[in-house]
Amino acid sequence: MDRLDLINNLKQLLPEGAFLSGEHIQSRYDHIWRMDQPTAAIGVALPKSTDEVSSILQYCNKHQLPVVIHGGLTNLVGGTKTSNDQVVISLERMNHIEEIDTHSRTVTIQSGVILEHLHTALEEHQLSFPLNFGARGSAQLGGIISSNAGGLRVLKYGMTRQLILGLEAVLANGTVINSMKKIIKDNSGYDLKQLFIGSEGTLGVITRAVLKLEEAPSSRNAAYLAVNDYSSVVRLLKFFDARLAGKLSGFELIWNNTYRQMTSTSDAVRPPLPYDYEYYILIESLGNQPEQDRAEFEKLLVETIEKEMTQDAVMAQSPSEVEWFFRIREDVNNLTDSMNHDQHFDISLPVSLIGDYISNCYEQLYKIQGVEQVYAFGHVADGNIHFMIGKINLDDSLRLEINDIVYNGLKSIGGSISAEHGIGLDKKAYLSISRTPAEISLMQQLKNTMDPLRILNPGRIVN
Repeated sequence: MDRLDLINNLKQLLPEGAFLSGEHIQSRYDHIWRMDQPTAAIGVALPKSTDEVSSILQYCNKHQLPVVIHGGLTNLVGGTKTSNDQVVISLERMNHIEEIDTHSRTVTIQSGVILEHLHTALEEHQLSFPLNFGARGSAQLGGIISSNAGGLRVLKYGMTRQLILGLEAVLANGTVINSMKKIIKDNSGYDLKQLFIGSEGTLGVITRAVLKLEEAPSSRNAAYLAVNDYSSVVRLLKFFDARLAGKLSGFELIWNNTYRQMTSTSDAVRPPLPYDYEYYILIESLGNQPEQDRAEFEKLLVETIEKEMTQDAVMAQSPSEVEWFFRIREDVNNLTDSMNHDQHFDISLPVSLIGDYISNCYEQLYKIQGVEQVYAFGHVADGNIHFMIGKINLDDSLRLEINDIVYNGLKSIGGSISAEHGIGLDKKAYLSISRTPAEISLMQQLKNTMDPLRILNPGRIVN
């Protein structure tokens, strides 16, 4: 069957205008950081329902057409890259919030709902979906679930996996797996939804989900602290986690040179503390007694200074200042804009080992000819550190040399090459650092069983 016949047949499966091809996909792209590069594909399907997704997959499976799933296009591991022989299914039109159940404290959504839009919709109900990260204005829930995203509040609420009660997914052959339950406890056999969470669209296309909600906090406090040694970082984490009694929701660490760059681009991200320290810690607490919570938070900050646990500290005095503090941490464009070319990492390792490991990476990376900047920051409370490396070119040899330094020490300390971004295409060669041969073999068996023709997000995670 020639390309034109394929396109015409796919168009017939969807309503008018819901399958784009040719010049109509030239304005589309496969990543929000590469918007100047047109999508390469047979065409782009824009379904509005699970049935439409099922029909597309049935056809593609029958004709062995590889399919790539597009959500908000914010991934950092090559998960949404496409080629001319592939069909793209974009879930952007499946963007409805179907139900907010205030009694069960759940929300039922389609996969194309943008995280920030969900946050806004829940405000009037005094409910919260606690997942939060910088790309919330673009990231879609389907992509978030399929990559098991983390973010700024994993310390308190866990990864995405902990926030999913029910799920609907379509297998490669078009079969719909519906487990859209609102209940927390369901011990009736295998928890099949967990197969799809974090599998990056390789086992099925997530189309709908039931999310667990929390009562919205009425108080939010934040502060920056500064210290000169990593042991003080760990000590402060234990101190605040113990003394805030479950209200500590964020504990972010920023290295000195990263903090300088993050706070030097405009008045909107001016530095709350001077550039005199090795480490800067952003702390957040959430609660429901505004006056009492604020007084408690401030008292603890004073105590850390009096006991010389920290060298300097500043507390946000208003909601707008809380937003300012987090804007510094979240706007990574302030780092990438200073680079000729950038390379990104999100590794995971035991909290106690972070200081020495990152220090060694800094030292070794700056020895590489072609590396211009090294910036580290991350969610230290859950052992997740991000690296952004600025470099002079995109040569593969330089990329691999950088990868070796960041990744190669992780296996011996029980670390991971991916804390929250997934594997995609870009990290697949390094999967054996984080997973045993037996684990990888089982992953391959799952893929072969659920997608025997290997049409779904081909090449991602496993061969």
